[in-house]
Amino acid sequence: MKPTVLILRHMLHEPGGTLETALGNGGLEFRYVDLFREIPPRLPLDESAGLIVLGGAMNVDQTDQYPFLARDVQWIERALSRHLPVLGICLGAQLLAKTLGARVYPAARKEIGWYSVKLVAAAAQDPLFAQSGERTTFQWHGDTFDLPTGAIHLARSPVCENQAFRYGQDTYGLQFHIEMTAAMIDDWLTEAGNCRELAGLDYIDPQGIRAETPTELPRLQALAAEVLGRFAQMCRAAADR
Repeated sequence: MKPTVLILRHMLHEPGGTLETALGNGGLEFRYVDLFREIPPRLPLDESAGLIVLGGAMNVDQTDQYPFLARDVQWIERALSRHLPVLGICLGAQLLAKTLGARVYPAARKEIGWYSVKLVAAAAQDPLFAQSGERTTFQWHGDTFDLPTGAIHLARSPVCENQAFRYGQDTYGLQFHIEMTAAMIDDWLTEAGNCRELAGLDYIDPQGIRAETPTELPRLQALAAEVLGRFAQMCRAAADR
């Protein structure tokens, strides 16, 4: 039986994308926990090889409207206490930062679409990234966070200083979306709630995002194959411990 990685999903149109391929190639199963449908009474972290926390349109403090956000924090804490590999993406990174005691707050402006991110010098020595320099990534967020105490800063953008960090050996928060597929980008640009958001942002051009995608997406997916493949290896190693 293959080890299983749990994926916490907050919205139907925000799946794991290329994470699914990376986990499968790493000899792992994955199981979505769809929190927008039902909050399970128990999360089987004791039998899991890792935890992935995906994005969502909500912010980390909307616990009255989205009670699962409080459970996210509890489950992240438990995964950390069990020394499981943890990967938080976008909202997931913000939830991880909150769990680690950092402040999460609105960014100066929203990043939606293709943006340059700089992998700083520490990223070259990082076991997940193993590289540094400018990369173009896909973004869709309005909040940002302070770097948690004890975390290693790995990436920044002109709008958001903290685009990626590592905590401990195998816990990562990525503000950008590394997991994107063409279908996901199309879904996000046509989803009703997202369309309403875009309509109120005169500095975001959805057609420009579509135009850039054929060039930028293959590069992002090449980066994802490396980075997410290494995360899968971390999960596999945790299962073998």
